[in-house]
Amino acid sequence: MPIRELAGIKTLRTIAMFVTALLLMVFAPAQAAPNHMRASLIAEGPAQPGGTVTLALLMQPEKGWHGYWSNPGDAGYGLTLDWTLPKGASTGAMEFPVPQTLVIQGLMNHVYEHDYAVLVPLKLPADAKPGTILPISVKAQWLVCTNEICVPERAELQGTVTVGSGPGDKRFEGWRAAMPAPLDRPGTFTLTGKVLRLALPFPASAPLDAPHLFLKTERVIDYAAAQRFFRNGDTLVVEVPLAKSPAPSERIEGVLAMGKDAGGIAFASVPGAVPTGGDEVGGEGAFTASTLAFALFGAFLGGLILNVMPCVFPILSLKALALARGNSQNARSEGLAYTAGVVLACLMLGGAMLALRAGGEEVGWAFQLQEPGVVAVLLLLAVAITANFAGLYELPGLSVERGAGHSGAFGTGLLAAFVATPCTGPFMAAAMGAALVLPAWAALGVFAALGLGLALPFLLLGFVPALRRLLPKPGKWMERFRRIMALPMGLTALGLGWLTWRIGGAQYAAVAVAIAVILLAALAAIGITQRKSRPIGALAAVCALIMIGGVVGLPPPAPVAGVEEDLLGSRPFSEAALADARRNNLPVFLYFTADWCLSCKVNEKVAIQTDMTDAAFRMRGVVVMRADWTRRDPAITRFLAKHGAAGVPLYLWYPNGGGEPQQLPQVLTKDLLVSLVG
Repeated sequence: MPIRELAGIKTLRTIAMFVTALLLMVFAPAQAAPNHMRASLIAEGPAQPGGTVTLALLMQPEKGWHGYWSNPGDAGYGLTLDWTLPKGASTGAMEFPVPQTLVIQGLMNHVYEHDYAVLVPLKLPADAKPGTILPISVKAQWLVCTNEICVPERAELQGTVTVGSGPGDKRFEGWRAAMPAPLDRPGTFTLTGKVLRLALPFPASAPLDAPHLFLKTERVIDYAAAQRFFRNGDTLVVEVPLAKSPAPSERIEGVLAMGKDAGGIAFASVPGAVPTGGDEVGGEGAFTASTLAFALFGAFLGGLILNVMPCVFPILSLKALALARGNSQNARSEGLAYTAGVVLACLMLGGAMLALRAGGEEVGWAFQLQEPGVVAVLLLLAVAITANFAGLYELPGLSVERGAGHSGAFGTGLLAAFVATPCTGPFMAAAMGAALVLPAWAALGVFAALGLGLALPFLLLGFVPALRRLLPKPGKWMERFRRIMALPMGLTALGLGWLTWRIGGAQYAAVAVAIAVILLAALAAIGITQRKSRPIGALAAVCALIMIGGVVGLPPPAPVAGVEEDLLGSRPFSEAALADARRNNLPVFLYFTADWCLSCKVNEKVAIQTDMTDAAFRMRGVVVMRADWTRRDPAITRFLAKHGAAGVPLYLWYPNGGGEPQQLPQVLTKDLLVSLVG
């Protein structure tokens, strides 16, 4: 069939669907059947007089049905609202989450096949009296469809807003996370022949899985046509065939969806130059072999570096000494068992992260350290290991006199990987960020590479006798060495106690420390019993109950403390604050940190929070912004993902007068920071 005739059929089909929907809307009986899309009106919380509160229209389609984005595509129509508000109140524009594509018989639809929330800002009257409850209502109309039929629906929704202050609805955090992040600078576009060419600022290091361009501006492109994406430095170029009769426009707006579970970017573009050339990306299997190789190597190298961190090195060194006492056959098998434990732990942590992200959670690598309960468990583990190293009791798997066989080596591998998580090292953030855009099987390969890097020294000791011969000969000094290794593990325990206070509050930390003291007393009792060569089964059960019961019984964590003052006078990060600084053409140093990130803290002490850096930045009027990821923050998680990082540290330099941000190395020096303003 000729293309012209096919295009005509598409147009007629769209008109027919639209006319049918309008007729059904006009002539629908007063008592219609129940809606296939359940709609609810929800206010985030109270607001002060003259202040703004966010409203959500929660749309919940039945299974097999879908709703539409603001620009529905080739067919359908979006949500319309008719508000009834108190005098002096007003609403802003609707904000839609990143949509999905749905192609039916060649027609491209921009849809939601799951629950979604449309957010609307509501400005309260300036003369509203605190304590009063303001009624609001809205008449909403929408189209809901299956792949075969469409039904226009309507509802009159009621809600209230309290004037004053109070807690907000926590669901809004997740709904905001589904919104596209706004670009702080406009893109440019040209209409070349029959193609729209669009250039968007997009960091070369940021991952891009299976992108799709959704235009909010209607009647410009052929929605169902193939889209092409090219990376040209820190610019993403998009080429899409134009519609048959494109509408002229001086401004094109839309959303760049970055692939499954990766969110999107909201942009506006104006006429201007669009670069040519670049590397084509996107489509099925958008990742390249080089992307996967980079992620695997970065994860492997990051895991290898973890071995010298204070929370891993003591465990590794004692196991290595115990391994030196055994025969070659045992050494090889224990090396394999230890490696299996480490790799399994990394796969479990990585798999949990991928599963949470697939479920809509905004999490990144080391997500578990943002939960006070997990940090409390790590604190108790660090205390137990420190007590073992100090000789308070014997833990066979960490004995320098004897190992505990294959099961002990496997368990020690699990333990080493788990306690290594507070020590996020260099190279890991970029590798984990790349893992988020890979298919699940490839991402799990990256986590396995991390585990392999962490296990490699012990594995080599097991398989290379020459390396074992380099170790000092066994003797009484080994027991003294174990006592010395209690120091770094004790410091790790102190650090975890401080972190428990930072993310859980003073009361939470006090209870956790009290549980740790009780655990120490129980472990001392085990040590006395062991030295008398008596069974310790009952006491071991008591220790397990102390750990489990204590963690379960911890009080609720306190709210996160505000941003602390520092030498550089850092401002708290927000995309709005960053955009404001950029509009004023100010240079910006933006750094992402967390209290549990050892690399972050080292960089802050030796490079960032120094008099030399402070003087250089103040001389040039640099705006310093600090993004604290100690506790979970969806906005920070989205921003990290946009810049190709799944964790911290991340350092960005925005030069004076505009331009693309420069991503700095994960290991900083004072000279490097000063050179930025030189």
